[in-house]
Amino acid sequence: MISENLTPKEIKEEFRKINPKFVERYEKIDDSEDFYRFMAKPLRTSIRVNTLKASVEDVVKSLCGRFELEPIPWCREGFFVNAEKVGGTIEHQLGLIFSQEASAMIPAVALDVKPGMLVLDMAAAPGGKTTQVAQYMQNEGCIIANDVKVDRLNILISNLQRCGVTIARVTMKDGRFFKRFKDTFDRVLLDAPCSNVGMIRKNFKYLKMWRLKEVESLSRLQKELIMAGYNALKPGGILVYATCTLDPLENEEVVDHLVMNTDAEIIEIDLPVKSQRPITKFEDREYCKDVLKCLRIHPQDNDTEGFFIAKILKPA
Repeated sequence: MISENLTPKEIKEEFRKINPKFVERYEKIDDSEDFYRFMAKPLRTSIRVNTLKASVEDVVKSLCGRFELEPIPWCREGFFVNAEKVGGTIEHQLGLIFSQEASAMIPAVALDVKPGMLVLDMAAAPGGKTTQVAQYMQNEGCIIANDVKVDRLNILISNLQRCGVTIARVTMKDGRFFKRFKDTFDRVLLDAPCSNVGMIRKNFKYLKMWRLKEVESLSRLQKELIMAGYNALKPGGILVYATCTLDPLENEEVVDHLVMNTDAEIIEIDLPVKSQRPITKFEDREYCKDVLKCLRIHPQDNDTEGFFIAKILKPA
């Protein structure tokens, strides 16, 4: 671990010792003192109340005697909690709450689902966003909750069961498989596999593991996944693309690829969340102005993980 008591410059040098190529890369993305200061700061614990099983008011009343709760501005059911872990609470065990990172609650809110819809969650495990979507749908409709690895599916299924989700149908496919279902789904959520830079605050293994070659490989996969998801989306439907990383190759470039190759329209996400200006030029690449409507969230903006979210409309 790196002490948060170090100066930002000292933190940056510690990052450089662990992975010099990462620092070399991120000097081009965010080289601010606040970025390094928050990257070394422990991530705040946050929960989401599962309204499939209980009301927000009742759960808050139950928790307030043991924890201090701070509402998360962009998610009515979300709260920061003054505790390292909440997994041992009876509320968690009964599925009344779900331990979920605060910025990770934004994609499901932006998806704007309604009861009765047919929704595709292309990379659903471990199930935080899937269970959140299900509660917004009030367990009415159908969610195809897909993931590609069986061990991840086991965690997904466990979380769906614990949270009382009855409308999910779990599948194990490469997300690109769904491109054959043209114009089928009312909503598509693609929480894409990524380089996990936003999660460094949770575990420094993601800093050690970071490699530019993997970023480039993931970018190619993300472009194929977003094209498949868009193809599966009904005209008039919404696709939300999200990553917990900050590299333009995995974010703005992927959205730019979709916009330049389809009729996709980017919609601004109107939520009380602080964010950075999306990147339109990076190294030798230039991206369309539509990416400016995306949410680029750095750790220092809201004291959360780093995150990127794009809300995409398929014209009717």
